[in-house]
This record gives sequence, structure tokens and C-alpha cells, in this order.
Amino acid sequence: MKCFQRICVALPLFIVLLLPQAYAEDCSSNTIDLDNGFPHAWGIDQHSTRFVSAQNTVVNNTNVHRLELKWAYGLQTQSPRSYPYVTKDTIFYGDSGAGLLALDRETGCVKWRNQDGEGDVASAILAGTSSSGLTLYFTSRRAGVFAVDAATGKTLWHSTITEEPVPLYSGTPILAEGKIFVPISSQEIGLSMNPFYGCCTSSGGMAAFDASTGEQLWYLPTIEEPAQVIGRHFVFVEEWGPSGVPVWSAPTYHAESGLLFYGTGENYTEPATLTSDAIFAVDAATGERRWVRQFTAGDTFNMGCVIGGPNCPDAPGPDLDFGAPPLIVKNSSGATGLYAGQKSGHVHAMDPFTGEVFWSKQLGQGGYLGGIHWGIAADEQAGLLYIPISDFPSGGHSDLPPVPGMFALNVDDGSVRWKNLQDIQAIDGFWPGLSAGIVAAQGLVIAGDLAGGIAAYSAQDGTVLWQFDTAQTFASVNDVPATGASIDSHGPLLVDDLLIVASGYGGVSMQPGNALLVFQLVGDDASQTQGEQSSE
Repeated sequence: MKCFQRICVALPLFIVLLLPQAYAEDCSSNTIDLDNGFPHAWGIDQHSTRFVSAQNTVVNNTNVHRLELKWAYGLQTQSPRSYPYVTKDTIFYGDSGAGLLALDRETGCVKWRNQDGEGDVASAILAGTSSSGLTLYFTSRRAGVFAVDAATGKTLWHSTITEEPVPLYSGTPILAEGKIFVPISSQEIGLSMNPFYGCCTSSGGMAAFDASTGEQLWYLPTIEEPAQVIGRHFVFVEEWGPSGVPVWSAPTYHAESGLLFYGTGENYTEPATLTSDAIFAVDAATGERRWVRQFTAGDTFNMGCVIGGPNCPDAPGPDLDFGAPPLIVKNSSGATGLYAGQKSGHVHAMDPFTGEVFWSKQLGQGGYLGGIHWGIAADEQAGLLYIPISDFPSGGHSDLPPVPGMFALNVDDGSVRWKNLQDIQAIDGFWPGLSAGIVAAQGLVIAGDLAGGIAAYSAQDGTVLWQFDTAQTFASVNDVPATGASIDSHGPLLVDDLLIVASGYGGVSMQPGNALLVFQLVGDDASQTQGEQSSE
């Protein structure tokens, strides 16, 4: 995924530094309640269902229309790509350029900030108990993985992998069994734009670290064979391959089998391998492959292709990553299934223990922003998969028309239970495709779109129960104008009576912004808040 998940690799730091360097006022007390924080993973749970139960949110299909904006925070970055961890009194959030922040849940004041890792927080904030107490974990895109004391913000350890020359820590790790599993991609996706760079030699992969100490336990590359010189351009610039096959997104963990599941991206250079655009099943204890299932063969692409550079493969592929983590749910017969959404617009249902494909369903036209881009969700009790489709009208790879919107599929066979498509005939502004991760709860699913809208859909029939336009400028608690724009990346979070979402994501085909928005349920007689909020 590009920034679109990738192009941000090449964005210079001075863009961040041009933003007003202001923080919310430091809190009068930095005491933090460390008990019962939420969520437990990027995917909400280890199965990556992105479903929030009634135990963790009171927001549902009967009261979602009562959400109103509580406060806004003006971030230092124009491409927020963190996902919060929330306790009773604190919201932990990563603001690239300003670091990891502990914000007071009620007022948005700052309890502490951690600016290690170049201040660049590129993942969801995870939490687990270690020998140091409650520990927060995050990745910096270039600097690696960090463990931070939740009470003080002090860095406890910092680790990187040494097996790859220019690793990129883009996806969110997952915590399980005292380990932290870290997806690995490569900065070469952006370096390929330099015509004098000898592209490419690195591989994506998955790394396991001890969660208490940061000691690396194993590393599994997605390409086993070493890269070789396959050609030259400008006489002296060597071309290398095979390369690429990044792991852009969070892994999924199945405790009963001890397996990790994750998707991969395309090869950066030829020759194409059998591991690109694939789903991996890996033994979490040892890093040994159990199975690999490829869905798109021969897909070779790098960012040099965007500018027509010499590092682009001779026959570039369609760039159809698995950017969304696969998720695990049981079907109506009680059988466990693994479900993965691809940028091609397909949803694939598999046996998690063998990789056998039960069914595949294509919903959208697909393309470099999806199809299915950052994440899907599931309600196991309802037997539904929720599938956001972006279908940005550039780079489409099929003859299907673009169908941006939300789909609900039957877990058993992939049949469409309902769909709610965005109106692309009356676009006044930016493309309203659904690229960001989504979140589901009791009777509803919530998604943001690339035009800055956020909506709550009924799980029963897909009707919109509440919506809000974030593409505006908000007064903020830290006196930095908080401007909403494209909603992309990790998407919204429901916790207790709050809805939290970052609005704005700069990059190819997206609009930058810097608004962290916190909504809260209010009483039935409350007046509508600022913005274009409405209910149906």
C-alpha cells in the first residue's frame, strides 16, 4: 500500500517541520490509570476482526446518531497513521513529527510525550504487561520497534532487524505469547524512484522479538533466494532481483494452532517469486512456514513506475497487494475460516490450516488504492464480513465499473447481503472511496472515506444511521488549526462512549490533513454539533 502506503517513504522531513510547532498545554497532573486499556491489537483482537463488543463500547445502532464532536487536536503531521490505545483517562496516540503522546481523555492536554524514533510513529499503539509494568509498543518507519513505559513515557528498549539493508517498519506489530511480531517492508519501494539507485536487493518479512527485552528471536524473509544482478541501465547502474514482497500490514494470530497469518505485496523487480501477493501461514514459535497461497502471479512493480523511471520492470504488474490483514471467524457450521481482502477488489475465504480456497468474490474494480486497501471487519454472530471498497478511478485493473462503498458479505459463501454505494454522479470535491480500515460494533459498521466523510451503517441493511463531514478546519485544544481531509490509514476506533478518528492523509491521490477528532455520545436532546452532522 502506498501513502497510498508507500510514497510517504520519500516525503522530506521539512514538510512536517513547516507545521506550527505547538502542543496542548501540559496537564496539571500526569497520573494515568493503566488498568483495562483498549484495544488489544490493530485488528481490535488477535483475530483481526475489527469488531468491538458491548463490553468495550456502548455505541450501537440505536444511539450512534447521538455522537457529537467532543474535542479536536491539531497534529504535527499531515499524514496521521497511528491508531490509539485508550484507558479510562488517557488516549495514547502517535503524532509523526511530535512523537508518542499521552493525551488526557477529557480535555486533550498532554500528560507526557516521547520523541524517540525520530518522533515518527507509524503504527497503532499496542500495550502489554512486561517486567516494567504496562508497556506501550510502536514502530517508527525507519528507526524500528520501540517499547515505552506507559506511566512515564520513558523508552525501555529499541530494536531493529539487521538482515535487510533498508527495512521499513510500516505495518503494526501484534503481541502474543510474550513476543511482539513485527511486519517488515523495504524503503526500496521509494528509493526505486532514483534512477541512479541500483534497485533492488531487499526482501519483506516477519520478525519476532521478546516483548520484555527487545531481543530478536527469529526473522523470516518473504524471499528465500538472494538477489542477483539481472541487468544494467545508464551503463553502470546495476539492476537486481528478485526483490520486494513487503509485509505492509499487521499479522493475525490464532492461539489454538500457534499460527501467524499475514499478506504480502508485489515483487519490486523481476523475476517474480511465488510469494508475492500471497497469504502466509507461519509457526509463531519458530518462524517456520506452514503454507503460502499466492493469488496474483507475476506482479512486479515499484515507485519508479509512477514516474516512468528506469528501475520500473519491463512488464510491470497491476500492483495488487494484500494491504489488509486477513481475519479469522467461524462460519455458520462452526468451521474456522481465514478471510483476506485484496487490492484487486477480491475477498478470499481459506482454510487457515491448509490454505485451501473455499470461495473468492470480486466486488470492486480494484487498483493501487484498492479495491480493498487497509482493512475489513467481521461480526461472527451475525455471520457477516464488512468490506470497504475504494476503487479510486485511476489504475483500475479490471473491466468492472468503480463501485466505491460498503458491502456486507455472507461468511459462508461470499454472497452479498447488502451494499451501500457512494454517489459518484454528484461528486463535489474529492473521490469518496472507502480506503481506510473500518470498525464494527453492535448492529453497525463505521467507515471514513477519501473525501473526508465518516458514516455509521446499519448492519441489518446498510442504511446510514449517522454521518459527519470532517473535511473542514476545527478549533483545537492545542491552538493548532486542525484540518480534516482524506480519511485513510488505520481508520476509526470505538471505545466506551467515544469514537476516535484521524482525518487527513497526504500522498498519491489523497488530501493531507492533521485533525485528531474525538466524538462522544450525548443526551437525546442535545443539539447538533459543528460540521455537517445528520442522522437518518
